[in-house]
Amino acid sequence: MDIEGYARRMLEKMGEDEVKKVLAERIAEIKNWSLERTMRWAEAVIVEVKNAYGKTNWLLDYYRSGVTMGEFGVGSRGRGDFYVHEKIAEVIGDSGAVVSSKDLDDAGVVKFGDFYISVAIDGIHSRLSEFPFIAGFHVTRAAMRDVYVMGAEPVAVFSDIHIADDGDVSKIFDHIAGITAVCEAVKVPLVSGSTLRIGGDMVIGERMTGGVGCVGVSKHITPRRNVRDGDVILLTEGAGGGTVATTAIYFGMHEIVEETINLDFIKAVRAIFKADLVRRIHSMSDVTNGGIRGDAEEIAKVSGLALIFDYDKVRNCVNPKVLKMLEELEIDFMGVSIDSLMVVCDAETAELVKSAVKEAGVRIEEVGWVEKGRKGAFVVEGGEIREIKPRFRESAYTPLKKVVGEETPPDFEEMRRKVDEAAMKAVEKKKRVLERLGRV
Repeated sequence: MDIEGYARRMLEKMGEDEVKKVLAERIAEIKNWSLERTMRWAEAVIVEVKNAYGKTNWLLDYYRSGVTMGEFGVGSRGRGDFYVHEKIAEVIGDSGAVVSSKDLDDAGVVKFGDFYISVAIDGIHSRLSEFPFIAGFHVTRAAMRDVYVMGAEPVAVFSDIHIADDGDVSKIFDHIAGITAVCEAVKVPLVSGSTLRIGGDMVIGERMTGGVGCVGVSKHITPRRNVRDGDVILLTEGAGGGTVATTAIYFGMHEIVEETINLDFIKAVRAIFKADLVRRIHSMSDVTNGGIRGDAEEIAKVSGLALIFDYDKVRNCVNPKVLKMLEELEIDFMGVSIDSLMVVCDAETAELVKSAVKEAGVRIEEVGWVEKGRKGAFVVEGGEIREIKPRFRESAYTPLKKVVGEETPPDFEEMRRKVDEAAMKAVEKKKRVLERLGRV
């Protein structure tokens, strides 16, 4: 519970005495403290909120769009989420990076001498707060994947863990164990990190959040924009990661969680590296951002080409047990993160890639091709070709998400206009500070 935000909203509706009483009751529900202690806590919260928000200047204030994260689908790997990431790239501006946010890749790249340095960071799955080891394992594997698909060898991992005031300290250790299980298996060290409370004293409860980052080095890169007309698309078998684990947990199919604990993706990429094929590959991706629907849309957008997939072949690249669960629950496997490795290259190189990956013990199939003349992502099913697009949110993969739904809200265009305005105001604020700072 965010006491600060709750108190701020309540003070807009009622008097301080009433707010103090309500706050004390809410705090007592979680803390199990005496009334005297919760009342003193509530009084202190009100003082801090009044001091922080009663007076302001232009640096402390920010433009309010009136659009919430949930309403716009931010973090839900769909249209709203992708749109916000495009606006983030606008706020960042021209960074001078070789690969930046505007390229819609999961890792950014800078060049240092003769080497490319790839950097990625992933946040833990929000619904895995009470499953710290699983959260740590999957977020670490995800960060490494983002570096690997840029054609880079990971050299270091770093982490950031935030646990709310009432969370058990043991969460830290279980989470770190999950992170280092991947690190030790892959022989990439966890070198640094931070551990903090969420919101300090102002957030009560047990929630855990945070992220894991990875740094990699390479002589070649394989960004999404490099796909070419006539390329073929390869896909390894995917059993999912944090998303599929979350589905299994919250639908009570716990045995499926173990299917997600593997390093097949990394085995496949390392086999490609060992065969010295990276320099011949045009693009690599991990199928995570809203599934094939989301990733294919982004690749098509940055390349200006069309990606065509064979529906049945893509379906066959989903781990059988995971696929059975998804279909039983009516979850679209093309709209959810299955964590497959997608390789895009010419046909001759594709044969070499398939041979290397299969020798490493990982299934890989040719599932589609790239062509010019049209733009977007398409699927061939039953002899017919149809366009596929990301939904407003990725496939609803928990009971609650099925209630929330995947449909685009009717006022999406109006919300988008407000988000545009908010991004523009942030850019203006940055320029004002830069003028104050001057150039170093």
